[in-house]
Amino acid sequence: MKQFLFSLGIATVLLGCSVSPDTPPAVPIEDEKTFIQVLIPAPNQKITSPLQVSGQARGNWFFEATAPLILVDWDGRIIAQSYIQATDDWMTEDFVPFEGTLNFELPETTPYKRGAIIFQKSNPSDLPENDDAIEIPIEFE
Repeated sequence: MKQFLFSLGIATVLLGCSVSPDTPPAVPIEDEKTFIQVLIPAPNQKITSPLQVSGQARGNWFFEATAPLILVDWDGRIIAQSYIQATDDWMTEDFVPFEGTLNFELPETTPYKRGAIIFQKSNPSDLPENDDAIEIPIEFE
């Protein structure tokens, strides 16, 4: 049986139908495949505007010290867009702290009080192989 170990954002996942006793458990790892760690907001956190976000990302997540930040509702409609800003030298392969703010107004027609914040990797080349993003589920207060 094939098993695949891969890292998405801050989580590492082991895919497979069974795990033998000899297989070590999947644990979060920090390696070259872990690019961003979001500290605020936590998954499924209730948010209000303005929302302050923070965390750390490897320097190559940024371009000119910024990366896109998008807030969407349950149906994927964009509610707000902004940027995260590196707060230290981003010209590195190491983790760099970031901060950002999202100002938004939830449309009255939004049927569900859930959505997501999408942290996109800056991709000035527009080449699909350079795209990356993580999505944090949230609840609107």
